[in-house]
Amino acid sequence: MRKLLNTLYVSTQGAYLRKEGETVVVEREREKVLQLPMHAIGGIVCFGDVLCSPFLLGACAERDIAISFLGEHGKFLAAVRGPVSGNVLLRREQYRMADDDGVCKDVASSIISAKLANSRVVMNRAVRDHSEKIDAVAVKEASRTIDRLIDEIPKAKNPDAVRGIEGMAAAEYFAAFDHLIIDQKDDFTFGTRNRRPPLDPVNALLSFIYTLLAHDLRSAIETVGLDPAVGFLHRDRPGRPGLALDLMEEFRPAIADRLVLSLINRRQVDGRGFKRSANGAVVMDDVTRKTVLVEYQNRKQDEVEHPYIGERIPVGLLFFVQANLLARYIRGDIDGYPPFFWR
Repeated sequence: MRKLLNTLYVSTQGAYLRKEGETVVVEREREKVLQLPMHAIGGIVCFGDVLCSPFLLGACAERDIAISFLGEHGKFLAAVRGPVSGNVLLRREQYRMADDDGVCKDVASSIISAKLANSRVVMNRAVRDHSEKIDAVAVKEASRTIDRLIDEIPKAKNPDAVRGIEGMAAAEYFAAFDHLIIDQKDDFTFGTRNRRPPLDPVNALLSFIYTLLAHDLRSAIETVGLDPAVGFLHRDRPGRPGLALDLMEEFRPAIADRLVLSLINRRQVDGRGFKRSANGAVVMDDVTRKTVLVEYQNRKQDEVEHPYIGERIPVGLLFFVQANLLARYIRGDIDGYPPFFWR
């Protein structure tokens, strides 16, 4: 489990990764800039013009170290992984349950209940800590509306109804999100959620960190033997890791959104670190991207109390724990999927 904490992010353009003994070596212009033992690495994420030797790809596949290739600004391109792991009976049961609307509704309801509750925690903490700096009335009203929507989830008759409630809650949450930004308002304002491409610095940060979350959750899901492509909330689509996106919903507010707000409000990033490309997309420069990667990795080292297992664990292990709990539910070891509620 520990290795899930350790992801190697390589964003230096022109870097080359190779295997040397039992280590991963990162070179640039034939000069060694980093060397890490393979047993300490849980995954590798390469941004842009980064190459890997065939021997390294093979060694990582053998050791269950996923390598993801993203565009320079975070768009997912491809992944290299080893043979499919896990019990085939577990995956067959996953597929059967994913075809059952009743099961999909139950799992989706659990996930969205946690997402909405965690969204309220983000807003309520902002009101508690910064009521004099934000429009506390607007944020409180959005929080109350989301609380009412949480009460509607048990009444949902099918997965589409759950998705509809999630959509209404997301609209309320993001309508209030700009109030949670209390510093650098000239450079960081949030009007609406947009992606593909992100059209402002806040959306660029959100999309980038969501991509990192999806990578970590996909790795955790494959570690426990589930198929990351077959989810219960997100509909099947070729090339989309539906189950990873399902589990990511619980973590968007508590991990990704809070990290974005922290980066801005603590002035760890600034407006100079973003530029607009020819197609209108707003992207981060190298320095800003590295700052985000470091802070994301640091965030994964923080410890939290897991409400279901009753233990303090690093944030980076939450992904594995939730994937394992879902696998236990699919196997029939527990009666329902217990999502992660932030405290």
